[in-house]
Amino acid sequence: MLNEEDQPLFDIRRLALLLEVVEQGSITAAAELMMYTPSAVSQQLRKLEQEVGQPLLNRRSRGVVPTEAGQVLAGHARKIVRQMKAAQSDLGQIAGLKRGSLTVGTFPTLAGSFLPIVIRTFKKRYPAIGLSLRSARFDELVADLESGITGLCLLWDYPWNRFEDESIRVTEVFQESTVILVARGHKLAGRDQVSMEDLRNESWIVRAEAHPVVEVLQRSAHDAGFEPTIGFLANDYQEAQAMVSVGMGVAMVPKTAVSLQHPDVRVLSLGPGAPLRRILLAQRQDKVYAPAEVAFHSTLLEVARERAGDYL
Repeated sequence: MLNEEDQPLFDIRRLALLLEVVEQGSITAAAELMMYTPSAVSQQLRKLEQEVGQPLLNRRSRGVVPTEAGQVLAGHARKIVRQMKAAQSDLGQIAGLKRGSLTVGTFPTLAGSFLPIVIRTFKKRYPAIGLSLRSARFDELVADLESGITGLCLLWDYPWNRFEDESIRVTEVFQESTVILVARGHKLAGRDQVSMEDLRNESWIVRAEAHPVVEVLQRSAHDAGFEPTIGFLANDYQEAQAMVSVGMGVAMVPKTAVSLQHPDVRVLSLGPGAPLRRILLAQRQDKVYAPAEVAFHSTLLEVARERAGDYL
């Protein structure tokens, strides 16, 4: 390989040997570290001196010291070796995307709506990566992330209770609106948008076991000046939709909860005043992210940019 003046470029392996000799102050010590014989190192350094056209080392009874030219060249060699190691690391990361596994934490509403779109894209791009999911409640998701069971996870929060943890890095994926579900035969079913005041006298179907959506309903109702009447506790959003469809009450749900909409249920907007929750991608701050995690992070945000409008 030639440079711009048609002169041969220095051999990188010889530059690495020079650097090690200069840093160790001894040909013998450098040879041991790099698994060469001292005579082999001396021979390569003589060839490098021939390439350079001037002495690089002063041999002494107890080791060697670089000449001025040797010191200058060792400085350049240090940068070159660092760059070559970076190149090897980058190539290793690319190779890493051809094998390995990744576990992602998620929660039901996202696993049933947005996440499958991400997974389809990710698997198409990186078919050799083994991808597994763990769907759980919020506290379990955080615990799995902290313990290393998952490499990253999806979380959520609301304006009145932002998620903050110094050990966890979060990236906003998109914002999601809250919507109202009514039966197709309901008096408000012909409208596209309602207010909480319109729902003052309704019976509400909510998630059981102190689900976060209960707090969203209570805050929204209190802001509108009433206490919501709870008529049914549902174990999941499909059950909630089924009860809404037969007129057992109305429901307040995040929009991703109705990606599979019951045919006898109408979804109504709450307009600009609708509570918004953030969907977050969380990763530990104190770890080096594996290539598969970086690839999934990038894929997820790319899909989110394309689909974020679907959830508002």
